[in-house]
Amino acid sequence: MDDLLSTGARVSRVSGPLVEVDGLSEVAMSELVALGGLGVPGEVVALRGSVATVQAYEYTGGLAVGEPARALGRPLSARLGPHLLGGVFDGLLRPLLGASTWLTADAGRPAAGTARVQWEPGVAVGAQVSAGTRLGTLPGTGALEHRVLVPPGLTGTVDWVAPAGVRAAAEPLVTVGGEAVRAVEDWPVRRPRPVRARFGASEPLLTGQRVLDAVFPVARGGTVAVPGGFGTGKTMLLQQIAKWCTAEVIVYVGCGERGNEMADVLAELRELTDPATGRRLAERTVIIANTSNMPMMAREASIYSGVTVAEYFRDMGYEVVVIADSTSRWAEALREFASRSGALPAEEGYPAELPSALAAFYERAGRVETLGGDAASVTIIGAVSPAGGDLTEPVTAHTERFVRAVWGLDRDLAYARHYPAVAWSGSFSREAEAVGAWYTRHGDPEWAVRRGRVVGLLAEADRLGALAALVGVNALPGAERVALLAGRLLREGVLQQSALSPHDIHCSAAKTAALVDLVLAVVDECQDLVAQGVTASEVEEVDFSPVLRAAQECPPDESGPVVERQQVMLQRLGMLR
Repeated sequence: MDDLLSTGARVSRVSGPLVEVDGLSEVAMSELVALGGLGVPGEVVALRGSVATVQAYEYTGGLAVGEPARALGRPLSARLGPHLLGGVFDGLLRPLLGASTWLTADAGRPAAGTARVQWEPGVAVGAQVSAGTRLGTLPGTGALEHRVLVPPGLTGTVDWVAPAGVRAAAEPLVTVGGEAVRAVEDWPVRRPRPVRARFGASEPLLTGQRVLDAVFPVARGGTVAVPGGFGTGKTMLLQQIAKWCTAEVIVYVGCGERGNEMADVLAELRELTDPATGRRLAERTVIIANTSNMPMMAREASIYSGVTVAEYFRDMGYEVVVIADSTSRWAEALREFASRSGALPAEEGYPAELPSALAAFYERAGRVETLGGDAASVTIIGAVSPAGGDLTEPVTAHTERFVRAVWGLDRDLAYARHYPAVAWSGSFSREAEAVGAWYTRHGDPEWAVRRGRVVGLLAEADRLGALAALVGVNALPGAERVALLAGRLLREGVLQQSALSPHDIHCSAAKTAALVDLVLAVVDECQDLVAQGVTASEVEEVDFSPVLRAAQECPPDESGPVVERQQVMLQRLGMLR
């Protein structure tokens, strides 16, 4: 429908990414428009009589009043297919490999359909199929099996199946009820892909970071906000999650971030070996890079492109994680466009629709039953970069309303070189109860009790730390001095984690549980000693280095060496009796 020209339509105003077009007939909201002789892509965001307001997704320098415009008859869509895994794309899901850092207005539509793929049919002529039914696979297209499914909205009888062999991705592979099914498809990025049912989240998504897995867990299909000011280690934490979490597909959206940070992400993903497949981690990752020097409104679209890609792989039955870094830059794009369009500003100049836009984005997460009957999920982790570290600003405040967990990053912890700098006093997880129930059903009934004790000891240590700063540690009773010791052992022996240590760069659930049990057993023994008359000073003089060094000296997937250290420490403390 690209040839549907709107006769007489002309550009009447250009203000950065905002373009007004007069004379577009029968154009619809959210319809894609080609602007000027170069066909700069834009999307209709407002209609007033014969004037359409269009947000342009590329640089509009050189676009002049009076130039022609035409409606393309389709919404902004992402091309989905076997070319995605291992690829790097811009905010409109156009490939960036080999492209200039600066996107130009004549960047064309990706030629994903010209790629050659190996086709293995999995259905016979005459079979009755419906949306989500698996029709075959495309071997050799990445670290994961790429499954060709009946698209949403299509049902009927298989009329024809292409023989096994090498095909172009845009060639018909199967015909269902007279409709051709191909290896690639276009899907409107602002429309959620349908599912059969949605489930409550309960199974934990392990991140490999102890402070998250043991204290502030996220469930598969959950939503997380990661607010933190400059220098708090936000990007490093998100990169660690991308490398080590137990998802099958990672969609990493660099939304308005610096180009050197995205370059670091790409370089590390290409070097890392995926422990699940033995291949490169990048082969099951999709990178959407819309850096700060790229067009602003493509930044706004990049968030939706990323979650659309995630839903595409979810429909194949995979567990997917979307990492958006950062949603604050996305909200700033909304604010700039709203100011140019004359929209009534709300708090701090953000548009009044900001809460609705945030809610619409995060609600696309979830654990579902796909149209094909598989259980799969999309988990969304969104960074928030409040100016000056102000966590009361609108983007942070509204985001916390819609997510199930918050991993707040603390500047003081970061400056003390405590990483990940997740503040236990300002973070929370609404999934902790459901995750605890899941652990109980799967062989670890003590998980919830263990977490409760950790949270309680950290809160007590923080309270006593403020008191000790006033009156001195020696003025506190023995039991309270042991509580301060417990807080130190938890912070330095469990919650702190080194991304540079081969044994501590990530941590399995078993080792995490063993480390927490080690600290709790040592703390209980110290409390018993003080209760029996041993002075707090004698307890504090004990060498606790086996506890503090256990995380970095024991292998990341083994709990046995940690248990051995627990026995050593208990024997050492027993000598004080």
